[in-house]
Amino acid sequence: MNEVYEFLKACGTYYLATADGDQPRVRPFGTVDLYDGCLTIQTGKVKDVSKQMESNPKVEICAFNGSEWIRVCGKAVADDSVEAVAHMLESYPDLKAMYAPGDGNAVVYRITEAVATISSFTAPPREIRF
Repeated sequence: MNEVYEFLKACGTYYLATADGDQPRVRPFGTVDLYDGCLTIQTGKVKDVSKQMESNPKVEICAFNGSEWIRVCGKAVADDSVEAVAHMLESYPDLKAMYAPGDGNAVVYRITEAVATISSFTAPPREIRF
């Protein structure tokens, strides 16, 4: 899990795929953190992406660092606790202009039942489960 976190953090931007009924939705994301032994991401409850993850928690994350790419499949489990949100906001202080712990909007999603695959054109894929 630490390797996956470091990969995503180094990329800066990754792409999160969700399902909106039968329509896939992909958008850039930048928040990634390790909290309470879990890989986490963050958004607002009022956003469509949050509503999509609540309706269907299966997600996929994809990022490319110039020579390798990662795909992380898993389930997004909401954690809107003050502690989880505060931890994320300490890692991304610029978000404090939009979110606050306990504001009723900020939510962290734990990525559970995850399988990450790191691939390149020059080496066999490596799989990481967490």
